[in-house]
Amino acid sequence: MRSHSLIGIGLGLVAAVVFASATTGPLFARFLLLFITPLAIALAGLGWGWRTAALAGTVGTALVFVFSTPAVAAAFALTQAAPMAVLTYLALLSRPANEDVPSSDDDAPNLEWYPPGRIVIWAAVLAGLMAIGTLALLGNDLDQLRRSLGDVIKQALPAALPEGQAPMQLSDVEVAALADIALSILPGASALSWMSSLLFNLWLAGRVTLASGQLGRPWPDLAALTYPAYTPLAFGALLLGLMMTGYPGLVASAMAGGLFLAYLLLGLAIIHYTTRGQPWRPFALWALYGSLIVVNVWIWIVVAILGLAETVLHLRARSNAAPGPPLQPNT
Repeated sequence: MRSHSLIGIGLGLVAAVVFASATTGPLFARFLLLFITPLAIALAGLGWGWRTAALAGTVGTALVFVFSTPAVAAAFALTQAAPMAVLTYLALLSRPANEDVPSSDDDAPNLEWYPPGRIVIWAAVLAGLMAIGTLALLGNDLDQLRRSLGDVIKQALPAALPEGQAPMQLSDVEVAALADIALSILPGASALSWMSSLLFNLWLAGRVTLASGQLGRPWPDLAALTYPAYTPLAFGALLLGLMMTGYPGLVASAMAGGLFLAYLLLGLAIIHYTTRGQPWRPFALWALYGSLIVVNVWIWIVVAILGLAETVLHLRARSNAAPGPPLQPNT
């Protein structure tokens, strides 16, 4: 237990240092550091349990509080520490499986682990809540939000220009138009960004702890990812909610952004599953991910629609590909 505490304290220190480093330097470097800030907490949780993750998050929050402000410490706790502690808790959650299922190890009980699809949905919910919190910090109403975004745009444009180039002079009308565009995409884009960070760091921490033999559960077959039956209905309701005006529409946009990424991941899982055993699979996957990076939104939408179609068409059940066996923690 003492070693767990030392690990939690050390990884909490790492998370705090990475988070603090994200406040300085070039914009891309700051974004990258902020993106990987939860990694240390995820390593603590998947390797040594959610209590160690909670300790790492608490230590990181305390350090940020000491060297920064209470508001920044609260932001660290609510966007980095708490969500990752929750996800690692869910990832290691298990219960006794059906006794009719034979065990591969006479000394190890059959366990049913928390489904990875539900973890993805929880990540979408948490990311949506963080996006809504970001909006609340910017303003309590639409007019205040537009003014805040306008101020951000005015400050960001000179910083984005090459050194020595004269700053662009935008009129108030142009700034207002850009603020309206930013307001329309901010909730969904923010949720998508937060969710990407949470799931990527959870996955990377899982691979690291698996390779070291420290992962506390078998590695799941991610290509067999499934979501709860109510998820398509919730996504449809949120898409309808986009037609609402004011804050309700922004809230719907934030929550829909997370579920959009969830269905994008489901579409990718279907492609991974149905191409198993095919000689052209590596080429197809490289081409797919290259298209996702280059073409971006249009390919994302197509893959997400494929994920939605799985609800009705059951594409993986129709394929001839056999599911891959989950990897064990000691492999």
